[in-house]
Amino acid sequence: MSTQKIFITGISTDVGKTIVAAVVTEALEADYWKPIQAGELENCDTKKVQALISNTHTKFHKNSYALHTPMSPDAAAAIDGVTIELAKIQVPATTNKYLVIEGAGGILVPLNNQETIADLIKPAYKVIVVSRHYLGSINHTLLTVKFLQAKGFDVSLVYSGAIHKTTEDSVHRMTGVRVLGRIDEEAHFDTSVITKYARLFKSVLKTL
Repeated sequence: MSTQKIFITGISTDVGKTIVAAVVTEALEADYWKPIQAGELENCDTKKVQALISNTHTKFHKNSYALHTPMSPDAAAAIDGVTIELAKIQVPATTNKYLVIEGAGGILVPLNNQETIADLIKPAYKVIVVSRHYLGSINHTLLTVKFLQAKGFDVSLVYSGAIHKTTEDSVHRMTGVRVLGRIDEEAHFDTSVITKYARLFKSVLKTL
């Protein structure tokens, strides 16, 4: 059985990418992998997702690079005295039907002098872009989605936070990107909230 890889990226930092990763992981009872973690090693994204899901099937795979400084991966790696090499970022073996892969920052965040997060995405991967409204977000959303579409990737969108109709209408009109759903503003996120969204998203995620 081949494993379907679902790559989750955001239009910027702090747009809800890890929450969406937790929802998708829970909905599909997928394995989870964050290839590159930069900063917050004591409370990294892997640990955050682990604390938010409740199914017993998900396995969490080790970061290929765990860097100490919350900066772009290339800069954080330089501080740690290492260079990120794509050859050392190997997709973990799994028997799970699904593997959720969470990126770091936006799609063109540098890994080294030549390569970016986009270079982690293989042609067969399904890509979910997480978008959240803020001043300038329409530009970031269009740039991200259009870049991925131009590369030939299968791209879908999840909105995080309150609706902003004019922005979302423009994104749809200019990209035609498929919208999987929305994660609303919540007072907090815990396993019960993630489970609620996992149930809402499960059927549409199965169609990826």
